[in-house]
Amino acid sequence: MTGSYGRGLLHLAAAVDQVGVFDAERYVELVRLAESGGLDFVTLDGRFGWTETDPLTVLAQVAPATRRIGLVPVTTAPETAVAHLDRVSRGRAGRWSEVPGPAPEQPVRVADATEPAARQPAARYADVALVRAASSVQAAAVREELRAYARESGRDPEALRVLVSLVVDLGDGERAAEPGHGGGGPRQTVQGPLYRGGPVDLAELVAGWHGEGAADGFHLVPAEPRRDLERLVNGTVALLQHRGLFRTFYPGSTLREHLGLARPAGQLAVP
Repeated sequence: MTGSYGRGLLHLAAAVDQVGVFDAERYVELVRLAESGGLDFVTLDGRFGWTETDPLTVLAQVAPATRRIGLVPVTTAPETAVAHLDRVSRGRAGRWSEVPGPAPEQPVRVADATEPAARQPAARYADVALVRAASSVQAAAVREELRAYARESGRDPEALRVLVSLVVDLGDGERAAEPGHGGGGPRQTVQGPLYRGGPVDLAELVAGWHGEGAADGFHLVPAEPRRDLERLVNGTVALLQHRGLFRTFYPGSTLREHLGLARPAGQLAVP
């Protein structure tokens, strides 16, 4: 493996949402592609063509068809349902909550901390905080705010992973790069920050922001699911791996291990 593992490691995740797609095999295909790039986890949002609880059903079918990648359904389903996914995936599930509270269950907790009101509870209870930011300065400020809230709550800020969430359109590689961003983005849109450009410039953005301490990693939402995820894995991720900035294989088997997080008390290692 290139690069170091643990604190300071670059973390990468991707959405596998597909509007109007109801065939679970299509999701298996995308998640396997993401897993081939060593991504920490994927998210599946129930608002894209599925009923509210269906992401759990889909990811439960994805789990036996994959081996390492984390699986995070964006859903308000009961914690027991997510705990079941964690069992069938052998420690790879995550639990989404917009404003999380104390949770006795073992799955990794993922929270959207973009809105100011969500940051204090996210810093106190979440393992991963996602923020939508259109510049490294903005991302760094939110990350520091979250870490400060974590300290105030008596928590080690190093136990919180802050990932910047960007929509990525890798089908337009002709745009001139903007200073400090690369690839013509990101730009603020109604859907959130949008990066539009090539895989190489995206790798430069990811490496630059992470190197500046603006984020622990990125959650990337492909504008065109299959096309952009393929270019992300085969282009951006491959370049980051070549530069020793991202893992070339999974050193562990659970999502907590991918994120460099300690196991909660009482949780057994997965053989």
